Amino acid sequence: QVKQIFDPQHLLNTGKIVDAPKMNEHLRYSDQEEGEKVNCRYDLHTIFDFSDTNGILRAIEKCNGSADCKKSHLFSGAMCPSYQATLNEKNATRARANILREFLTHSTQKNPFDHKEIKNALDTCLACKACKSECPSNVDMTKLRAEFLYHYYQQHPLPFRNWLIGHYPLFNQWATPFSALYNFIITNKTIAPLFKKMMGFAPQRSLPTIHSFTLKKWAQKNIVTIEDPVKTIYFFNDEFTNTNDVQIGIAAIQLLQKLHYQVRIINNKFSGRTYLSKGLLKKAKKLAQYNVSLYSLWITEDTPLIGLEPSAILSFRDEYPELVNAEFREKAKKLSKNAWMIDEFLADEFSKGHISKELFTKEKKEILFHSHCYQKALSDPAKSIDMMQIPENYHVTEIKSGCCGMAGAFGYEKEHYELSMQVGNLALFPSINNKNEETIVTATGTSCRHQIKDGTGEKTMHPIEVLFEAML
Repeated sequence: QVKQIFDPQHLLNTGKIVDAPKMNEHLRYSDQEEGEKVNCRYDLHTIFDFSDTNGILRAIEKCNGSADCKKSHLFSGAMCPSYQATLNEKNATRARANILREFLTHSTQKNPFDHKEIKNALDTCLACKACKSECPSNVDMTKLRAEFLYHYYQQHPLPFRNWLIGHYPLFNQWATPFSALYNFIITNKTIAPLFKKMMGFAPQRSLPTIHSFTLKKWAQKNIVTIEDPVKTIYFFNDEFTNTNDVQIGIAAIQLLQKLHYQVRIINNKFSGRTYLSKGLLKKAKKLAQYNVSLYSLWITEDTPLIGLEPSAILSFRDEYPELVNAEFREKAKKLSKNAWMIDEFLADEFSKGHISKELFTKEKKEILFHSHCYQKALSDPAKSIDMMQIPENYHVTEIKSGCCGMAGAFGYEKEHYELSMQVGNLALFPSINNKNEETIVTATGTSCRHQIKDGTGEKTMHPIEVLFEAML
C-alpha cells in the first residue's frame, strides 16, 4: 500500500514484484501465458491410466526440478543411471520431464508426442523405475517413456529391432525345438558378429542362449502332489524363465516342493515386459488383461502368485493396475497385493516359522548380491538377503550399486553399449573384480546376470540357486 501511494506508476525498481499473487495460485499452466495462447493438452488420450494425476501432462508436471535425479553414484540410490555415468544434464530425469512438459504443453501437432526432440531426450532412459521410488514427487519416467513411444510410433514406422525385441519371447518359444542351431548361430565366432550387426546389437555383447526344453514342458512331468502342504502357491512361468533360465526355474520348483509347498503352474501368457519396453502398449495390455482374468480366479492371500524374474512378476504390482481397462482394474489391484518375488515369499515364510534352518547346510559361505532395479524400486532387496541367509553360516553382502546398466534390451543395442558398460563400471564391476575368489556372486535379474558375465567374466547365480544348493 505504501509503494502504491508513493510510486503509483511503478517507476522505481522497475520489474520488482510487490503485489504478488497468493502462494496457491499459478501452480499449473493456464491458457494464457505472458499474453501468448498456450495449447494445454490436459485431455490427452493415453493407454496407461493417469487418472490419479488427472492426466499425463499433470503427471509430468509433478517434476518440480529438485534435481534429486542428479545425485552422484557415490550417494545411495539408483537414480538416474545415465546421468550418474555421464554427468550430463540432458540425461537426467528432470531434463526428460522438462522436454515432455514443454512439448505436450505447447505443441501444435495433431499428435503432440510426435517430436524427435522428445525421442532423443528419452533415448538414454534405461527404464529402471528408480525415479518412481527415489524422486520426491515419484515421477515415473519409465511409464511416461512407454506411453510416449506408443504415441510416437503411431506416426512413424516401428524400427525392425524394436519389433524384434518386443516379440523376443515368442521367437524364443518357437526356437526351442531348434535350440542347438539357434545357440550355435548366436555364439559362433564367425556367424554371431554378422547376426548381431544385422539385428543392430553391439558386437561386443554376448546374446542369451535358450534351453533345449521349456520349463512348462518340464513342469508337466515333474510337479508332484504334496500331502498336507504348508501352502499352495501358483508359480508365474514368465517368458524368460520358461526358455532362457529353465534350470533356475527347476531349482525354484524343486526347492518349494522339498519345503512342502504345493506348486501349481497354469497356462499364463507372457508378462508383456518386452512389449512395454518398446512402447507396444496395446499388445502388453492384451496380455495383462488375460493374466489378470486368469489369476484373479485363483490368487488369494492364502494362495499367492510367485515369480522369479523381478521385471515380470512385479508387472502385476506396478504396471498391470494402470494398464488394464476399467473393468479389470479392481481385479488387478487385488491381484497386485498377492503377487510376490520368490525371495519375498520365502523370506516371509521363514520369518513366520514355516521354514527351518535345520533343513540347510551349516557350511560357511560369503555371498555378494546385486539387486534388480525393479526390486529396488518396487520391492525390497533385503528380502533376498534374508532368504539367502536362512542357512545359518551364509553371510550376504549387498553390492552398493545402482542399475547394472543392462536394463533389459538397452545394453544389447549397439548405440547404448558404451553407456551400458559405463553404468556397470560405476560400482558393480569394481565390487565384483575386487572380491575374494571363493565369494559367490548373485543377482535376481536375468539381464543383470548377463551384464555381470560380460563385464567381469564372473559366473553369477540367482539367489534361489544358492538356497537350493544349500538344502540338505
